[in-house]
Parts: sequence; C-alpha cells; structure tokens
Amino acid sequence: MLTTIAKKFFSYLFKGSILVLAFVFIYHQYLIKGDNLKEFEKALNRLSRAEVTIVMASVVILMLANWLTECLKWQHLTSRLVKISLWQSIEGVFCGLTWAIFTPNRIGEYGGRVMFLPPRRRIHGVFAMAVGSFGQNVITNVLGLAAFTWFCFTFLHWNGWALAGISVFCAVFMALFLIAFFRIGLLVKLLNKVSFLRKYHRFFDIMADYQFIDLVKIMCFCLTRFFIFSFQYYLVIHLLIPEIAFMDVILMVFIVFFIQSALPSLDLLDVPVRATASATLFAYVTTQQVAVIAAFTSIWLINLIIPAILGSVFIFNLKFFDRSV
Repeated sequence: MLTTIAKKFFSYLFKGSILVLAFVFIYHQYLIKGDNLKEFEKALNRLSRAEVTIVMASVVILMLANWLTECLKWQHLTSRLVKISLWQSIEGVFCGLTWAIFTPNRIGEYGGRVMFLPPRRRIHGVFAMAVGSFGQNVITNVLGLAAFTWFCFTFLHWNGWALAGISVFCAVFMALFLIAFFRIGLLVKLLNKVSFLRKYHRFFDIMADYQFIDLVKIMCFCLTRFFIFSFQYYLVIHLLIPEIAFMDVILMVFIVFFIQSALPSLDLLDVPVRATASATLFAYVTTQQVAVIAAFTSIWLINLIIPAILGSVFIFNLKFFDRSV
C-alpha cells in the first residue's frame, strides 16, 4: 500500500516538476525578453480586425470539420459492432472529449465514447476505438518522422553519415508503423500469444476483423483530420508571421505533433509542453517565438477546450444502467 502511494506521489511530483520547468523556461526564454514581446506587439498592431475575424472564423469552421470527420470515423469503426446514427456518434465523441481533458493521455475519451454504446458492446467499443486511435498515431508518427528527416537535412547540417543514419532510422520506423496498421491481424496474433493476454482474445479479435479496405477508409479519415488541424495552425501562424514559407510552417507543425504524441500528458497541462516544443523548433525560421506560442495556444483552446465544454452537455444523456443489447 505504502509502495503504491509512494509511486503515485513521485509520479505526480515528476509531472508537476516538468510542468513548472516548462513554464519557467517559457517565461525566461521568451516572455521577459523585450525583443520577443516587442515583435509580437508589432505583429498584432499591423493586423486589421477583418483579417483576424476571417482567419479565426475559418479556424472555428475547420475545428467543426475536424470533429465531424472524427464522428464519421467513429460511426464507421462501430459499424461492425452496432449501427449508430451520426448524432449518436457526435454525442459519444464530444462527451469523450469532456472526459479526456481531465485524464492522462486522454484515456477518459474511451470511457466517454463507449458509454453511448449498448452495455454489451462497450468493451468491444474500446478495442474498435483503439484501431482508430492507432491509425491517427500512425499518421502522426509517419509524417512526423518524414518532417524530422527534412528538418535534419535543412537546419542541423550534420555530416553525411549522420544524415544517412537518421534517414534510414526514420524510414524503417515509418515502414514498421504502416505495416503494423495495415497488417493489424498479425499484431493481434502476437498479442494472443502473450499468456496473460490470451484470455482477452475475443476482444483483440475485434481489431483483426477490420479488413484492408476498412483500414484504408479509417486511414483516410485520419489523414483528413491531420491535414485539417495542420492547416489551422498554418492559418494562425501565417496571420501573425506571414514571412514564414508554407512548407516550413506545415513541416514544423508535423514535428510538434510528433513530439507531443511521444510525451505522456494531460490535456489541461498540454500548453507549456506544446509551447516549448513549437517555440524551440520555430526559432530556426523566426525570432517571433511569442507569436508562435500564441498561435499554438489559441488552436489548443479552439480544438480541445471549446469542444470539451460543448461535450459536457451530452454527459446528461449517458445511460449508465441501460441494459439494452
């Protein structure tokens, strides 16, 4: 008992330390430096109200398109378990977002979604959702590794052997991610061979039920979402720092997503980590780190916090004790 408490204590202490250090780093590195703040003020002063209104309205519309795509993906994922309407899918997705922001690595999103499925399909729904989450993770890692390779060649100027090694390393892992997703049946077979997991084989087998054509459709949903929220970042960054080239912004954003996906986090505490990563990377193409931090923070607010608030309405529709099939 004491060991468990000690582990939890040190875990929270470690996460809290990271959070504090990230805030301190951002404050000292970017916010107390007069040049950064002055450049950000200049960027704001040159903006017209019409520009800001058009861009931010576009970002909000893209946010709705992003989550509508996720709702369609969830409806498709659950179609092998139970037929749900698009509205039921919307309820589940938005309720899941509300649960996600309070739980590490958004684990609560699973619980929020599957509670809108019939009780006998809820555990199955967790594994169906895992396929969709895995697909999104594959896209983030594959495009993130590709962007990281570009970053090394463009900005780090390492010797030829180091660049060749990085290229091979990234290419191998990109291939492994794609193979693992499109041959998910092989992954399930490996899981079923693990002795303490074997008793759950009927749930893992749900993942193997998705045929190649299903996985292609799921990947299309994942790609659509990825490019939608990448373009959101481009719109806001271009508004504040128009001199950065389109491809530089997009590829830097890919790398930030890649770094973010690799770190355990809590949505409510995501901002300092995301801000630190984005400001550090964009320092290679601009001196306006405060503007970059503002862009990433505003998109985080629009894409996660606003939908989570909307999702709180659907919590009242949950049927914890519904025993229908």
